[in-house]
Amino acid sequence: MLSLLLLLVTTSAAAALDPAVLRDLASDDSDKKIAAIGELLASGDKQAEAVLRAMNDNALFVANDRLFYRVDGKALDAATGAAFPDAPDYADSVVVNNRVRGKLQNALAAFQLFNPDRDARLAAAKELQSNIDSSLIPVLKKALTLEIDPQIKKLLVLAHAQAKLHSPDPKERLVAVRTLSESNSAEVKSLLLSLLQKNGDTYAEPDPTVREAALAAIKSIESHLAWGEALSNVFSGLSLGSILLLAALGLAITYGVMGVINMAHGELLMVGAYTTYVVQNIFRTHFPDLADYYVIAAIPVAFVVAALVGMVLERLVIRHLYGRPLDTLLATWGISLILIQAARVLFGPQNVEVRNPDWMSGSIEVLANVVLPWNRVIIIGFAVGVLALVWLLLSKTRLGLYVRAVTQNRSMASCVGVHTGRIDMLAFGLGSGIAGLGGVALSQISNVGPDMGQGYIVDSFMVVVLGGVGQLAGAVWAALGMGILTKLIEGWTGAVIAKILILVFIILFIQKRPQGLFALKGRAVYGGV
Repeated sequence: MLSLLLLLVTTSAAAALDPAVLRDLASDDSDKKIAAIGELLASGDKQAEAVLRAMNDNALFVANDRLFYRVDGKALDAATGAAFPDAPDYADSVVVNNRVRGKLQNALAAFQLFNPDRDARLAAAKELQSNIDSSLIPVLKKALTLEIDPQIKKLLVLAHAQAKLHSPDPKERLVAVRTLSESNSAEVKSLLLSLLQKNGDTYAEPDPTVREAALAAIKSIESHLAWGEALSNVFSGLSLGSILLLAALGLAITYGVMGVINMAHGELLMVGAYTTYVVQNIFRTHFPDLADYYVIAAIPVAFVVAALVGMVLERLVIRHLYGRPLDTLLATWGISLILIQAARVLFGPQNVEVRNPDWMSGSIEVLANVVLPWNRVIIIGFAVGVLALVWLLLSKTRLGLYVRAVTQNRSMASCVGVHTGRIDMLAFGLGSGIAGLGGVALSQISNVGPDMGQGYIVDSFMVVVLGGVGQLAGAVWAALGMGILTKLIEGWTGAVIAKILILVFIILFIQKRPQGLFALKGRAVYGGV
């Protein structure tokens, strides 16, 4: 029993942290603090991690040359983690400046490299991609030998290479630079650029071979970043194109069937967005457990509400103005103002909050500079689904057959028994409902307010005209093409100039090809003869 007691005492004493190292944490000298952080990190002790975490949270205190920290209101001895009964109510906290905090956070991230949770290790490896020094080399070596996840291991290799850039051996620095050439991080590029800085006649990196390798690595990283930026622009263009498609798809149907220039189409987007807002509030109030699924319920509701609004407008106003395009344009513009004012009266002039559900939050990191938000990925998929349903409706149903017949030759369709007035109403309702679906999508990535539809009406008409009146395929290609081209040009010229260039391009294109990308087929091409 005496031997067992001695063994326990010896083990307990060995587990305690060195009081001298802890005292250096409270020193006024930042270099001593940083050295102490390095020693505690090298120990790999859980108690050392707890002390450093308390220090990072400004919860590490010093009293009578002894350090303690507070957890849940309890005072614990920094050396052992045991209760600290002599802790004063008021004690000086250990001061942490920005330089020390950077080293401290690196040390805490390094501790997480051995966490059994894969997400915690991944987050730590990402955090170590910047502001790393040679003191972490032993820890990174150990983590590399234990890590089996390929994504985390790749990050650790880059972090280890960054740490070796501070090595006194030029061969190790050369190997580190060549390893970093595989990175696609702007921070690594800046780190390598610092090696080429010159102070008088002296370079930051004295070895010319290492400098030459650093220059080659910078060019390689710039190439990776350029590809990433291009991929990001293409995705942003697809996202914008999917919104334009949802906005223009309904307009392509109504404009193709009736030739009506509906200036209130943007406000039908707004109707769909506000319907989403109302459904969200109903779920929050009456179905809080299902609040994350309000968007799914809002999809059919927004379609029906926007379709009903569209059919009412067609029956009450638009049907009396067929064949009078200028009057139709002015009347629908007035309707748009009425709908905007109605939204202001019902919901107020300020934007309302439509929150992304949890399953639409977050993002997918493809590359270091390419992050795809989940809400935009889902909206692209949603646009594809809506497009597929509209295609099935127009190509596989009787209503679609009638709509195509009226689009190609209204007089002949009427002669063979098609009720063109009813088709006009249903087509206008279908187009308005699709605009309502666009409003649901728009509510997840943009502000919801009374004026939100104004920014999409001109773009929607450009998509319809560019694609070809009444052509579904044309609307798809025009929307996606406009979206991607706009984002690519924005990267070079800015948003305003990009919009102007796109408009000039469409004007020139229509001058050369008035029928758009896809021309109508059938008797309508020959004036109905």
